[in-house]
Amino acid sequence: MSKSFNKANSNIDLSLFTIKTEESKEEMAKNSNNSIVKIDTFDEMDSRNIKIEHAIKILNQQWRLSGLRPRTIDSYNYNFKRFVEVTDVEYLHEINNEKIYQYLSSFENVKDTSLQGRLKQIKAVLSKCHDNGWYNSKFWKNIKIKVNTSVKEATTEKELALLLSLLDKSTYSGLRDSIAILLLYKTGIRIKTLGALREQNIDFDNRLLKLQGEIMKAHRPLILPLDDEMCTLLRELISINDGVRKEHREKNDYIFLSNIGVPISNTVSPSNLIAKNLWVYSKKWNLKNVNPHSIRRLYAQNLVKRGADINLVSHALAHADISTTSIYLGLNVNLVARNLREFL
Repeated sequence: MSKSFNKANSNIDLSLFTIKTEESKEEMAKNSNNSIVKIDTFDEMDSRNIKIEHAIKILNQQWRLSGLRPRTIDSYNYNFKRFVEVTDVEYLHEINNEKIYQYLSSFENVKDTSLQGRLKQIKAVLSKCHDNGWYNSKFWKNIKIKVNTSVKEATTEKELALLLSLLDKSTYSGLRDSIAILLLYKTGIRIKTLGALREQNIDFDNRLLKLQGEIMKAHRPLILPLDDEMCTLLRELISINDGVRKEHREKNDYIFLSNIGVPISNTVSPSNLIAKNLWVYSKKWNLKNVNPHSIRRLYAQNLVKRGADINLVSHALAHADISTTSIYLGLNVNLVARNLREFL
């Protein structure tokens, strides 16, 4: 590895980076503190006796013990803290629908989807309070924000092929990003999972990608097949990584590294170096729709085109609910239900 120009010393077959498109090459070229707190419990769970500050401490402990992701916990805390500041409430019994509407009204020039997300988080916190017996009913359940959900488009093989043709695979970053793009395209994994991949996740003998629950959004393990080309590329990257780590005196077994040998993963945000680079490439080469999510959608749509039913697609995407997959693919939920009835 060259320190000055980040060269990747590799004799890899560049044809492995080919994505089939209908266009010719000529046309394509044209175009918080995690410690457990000690908290006294209440003999009688009465919301009139419970300070919000005290309740949040209990909830944080419960969230951590239940394995909720740190990023989700941080988001709950940030949003609920803002809710308390806006509504000036101190005790749980002071929270009512009027206070929730007051909080939602405090946002100006915010999209309905963003407002819906904030409401969803407030409801999640209050629902946990209800589970703890601090509320007798879910008075907030009928508060809704109507959102017109538009189906986000998948990227295309044409754009991915163009991007792969433009990346300089003689550099470590160019080779790494090319392999990452192909892995996203061929497996549909989330960008957060990609950044968390380690050598133990690759079963080369059986050509499988084995994902443990701790690196999955839904905390459920998943096994996905790999083709020979993908295995060849991953072997090559792992071999090159050894040199990168040795040069920078790093010790880890992550698959996707930065130029100085540290993992690209970010423990707080789902974004990472690959996601940021995809954004840069899109701007640099005027690619309309190339990002981790659009690549994942393309993977899902390709499965359907090849004959996979929605249940299989849902499993491959590690979705917790088939309705999420329906939205993902732009399918009408009622139509899906009618089609599935044929298999009952």
